[in-house]
Amino acid sequence: MTETLATLRQPSIFIPHGGGPCFFMPDPQGMWSGMAEYLRGLIASLPEKPRAILIISGHWEADGFAFTGAEAHPGLIYDYYGFPPHTYEIAWPAPGAPWLARRGAELLQEAGLPASVDPQRGFDHGVFVPMKVAVPDADIPTVQEDR
Repeated sequence: MTETLATLRQPSIFIPHGGGPCFFMPDPQGMWSGMAEYLRGLIASLPEKPRAILIISGHWEADGFAFTGAEAHPGLIYDYYGFPPHTYEIAWPAPGAPWLARRGAELLQEAGLPASVDPQRGFDHGVFVPMKVAVPDADIPTVQEDR
C-alpha cells in the first residue's frame, strides 16, 4: 500500500449513543454533555471528511448481516419509548449509500457469510441520535449494518 492510500484511510471509531434521545433532552446532571461534545468534534478530528459512513450496530437482529441505507433517504425508526413528544419528531435526513450497502454485503458473501441489503428498514436511534449530533447537516451518506 502506498503512503498516500494509508494516509487517506479513516479510522474505526466507537460512536456512543447514550440512552434513547438523550442529547435532545435536558441534562441537569451533565451526564450526556461530555459525550455530546465528543460527537460534535468527531468529523473535524478525522483525516478528512468521510465520503460515506458505515455504522455497525447491534440494535436489531437479522438472519446474517443486514445493511440498511440502500435507499436514497432511509427513514428513521424511533425505537425508544416513554420520552417527551418532541423526541419523536427528531429528523436526520442523511442520504443512504446504496453502493456501500451492496459492497458490504458482497464482501461478506465472498467470505462465506450470510449478508443482505435491506432497502426497507430505516436508521434506528443507535444511528440517528449520535449522528445528528456528529453530522447535524446530515450531508454524509450513511449505511447501518446489523447482525
